[in-house]
Amino acid sequence: MVKQTYLHEKHINLGAKMVDFAGWHMPVQYTSIIEEHKTVRENVGVFDVSHMGEVFISGNDATAFLNKVVPQCIDKLPYEKAVYCQLTKENGGLVDDLIIYKLGIENYLIICNASRIDEDVNWLSINQKGYDVEIDNQSHNYSLIAIQGPKAINLMNKMGYDIENQKSFTIKSATLEGIKLLVSRTGYTGEDGFEILVENELAEFIWDKILERGQEFGIKPIGLGARDTLRLEAGLHLYGNDLDETTTPIEADLGWSVPKDKMCEYNGKQVIMDQIKNGTQRKLIGLEMLDKNIPRHEYEVYFLGEKVGKVTSGGIAPTAGKNIAMAYVKNLAEICTDSTVQVMIREKLHDAKVVKRPFIQKRNRV
Repeated sequence: MVKQTYLHEKHINLGAKMVDFAGWHMPVQYTSIIEEHKTVRENVGVFDVSHMGEVFISGNDATAFLNKVVPQCIDKLPYEKAVYCQLTKENGGLVDDLIIYKLGIENYLIICNASRIDEDVNWLSINQKGYDVEIDNQSHNYSLIAIQGPKAINLMNKMGYDIENQKSFTIKSATLEGIKLLVSRTGYTGEDGFEILVENELAEFIWDKILERGQEFGIKPIGLGARDTLRLEAGLHLYGNDLDETTTPIEADLGWSVPKDKMCEYNGKQVIMDQIKNGTQRKLIGLEMLDKNIPRHEYEVYFLGEKVGKVTSGGIAPTAGKNIAMAYVKNLAEICTDSTVQVMIREKLHDAKVVKRPFIQKRNRV
């Protein structure tokens, strides 16, 4: 059965086009994807991302346990800070990619992908043996609302948010419109923004207040369509497209998120460290089409007449004014920035230039 968020009726009343996504009935767009994309880049947009998972980890061994299941050094994570990381398997493959927030001493919050909640909880439970730790999946009790765009801080201030100096990738207890909740300065768009974690029964009230207070800042509700174009321009990975259980962080160009000096063991460490040292057989690259054709997921990539890989994510880049993609290809030295490859589109090869990611300048660091 397809699930609904607590804001489902709000989306219907706003005239959203609804689709099934990761087992949820979600808004893909309210007006046009291009208009919603532009709103987030220039003003501020609000997203219902309540389909994402919230798993709380606590207990005497919470830090040690998380150190075992992710490559990041969780023992070095300060209070109220967040870190991007991956939930790895013994082969270095990814069960999921996550954000972990430190809420207190031996107390953490994991935000995970909607399609992977059950798999994540199951994998955490499998690895729990020998650790004094509680894994508490509270995904069904919380709603998550994202406010994204250059005017996000203006809107938050108008709603009574008084933590002016909150840095990127931090989480704070806050009061908005008289409601106590958690606010993180994170997002999935490449813009500055906040994600609000609120109990389900208060979600509609907060949603309505966001739209009401945001009118002077040009706010619009934003669907999954623009969420995807925004994250693609920002070069952000999507689990199921750019990441899966056969993909390692190094292949995915996520080596920046893997500490080289972490002493303790974690799942997949030997494979990952070996890839850092000796390289990988494939790599993730960015592509910019040299004509008006649009590269899509699973389209084949060729180099000098040889099939070398596939597009994982692709589409239009409204801000950049180009058609772009990310693709896994053979790790050949000749396939490098500014080199030319071809993408098979409707049985014809079309030229694309290898470019650096992100495809636009990100503005999410504060």
